[in-house]
Amino acid sequence: VIYHKSRWALFTALFAIYVLDVYYREGFYIISYGLGIYLLNLLIGFLSPQVDPEAEGQTLPTESNPDDFRPFVRRLPEFKFWYQAAQAVVVAIMLTCSRMFDLPVFWPILLAYFILLFFMTMKNQIQHMMKHNYVPISLGKKTYGDSTKLNVNEKSNK
Repeated sequence: VIYHKSRWALFTALFAIYVLDVYYREGFYIISYGLGIYLLNLLIGFLSPQVDPEAEGQTLPTESNPDDFRPFVRRLPEFKFWYQAAQAVVVAIMLTCSRMFDLPVFWPILLAYFILLFFMTMKNQIQHMMKHNYVPISLGKKTYGDSTKLNVNEKSNK
């Protein structure tokens, strides 16, 4: 995927602008809550397989059988996850430009409910991962050390 780090740096900058905007204005908590719920929904889609093995009766790819290679296919690909998350943050920034959207709410209750919702949702997602034995995050291509590297000097001497 092209410009991976640049895209996520842009998202981080946009999100930081939004957080600072809400912090200094001391308002727009309901928009922050809605943004948080939407980003949580996107995260769950990113971590979930495209085909649910419970509903379809299929098995997910695992590392236990090396002969059976099937890549993990996400319900929400990384680029769409980034794009929709960035769009949501831009919309939230635009909504903070109007005082009409600054509804008076008691923000500690919203924060406590969001934290509770986050942990319960992630607990269910992790249980699903453990039940079906899959890890949705790959940390790059598998390497096998020096045994697979070709030494150019040895090849030219032969």
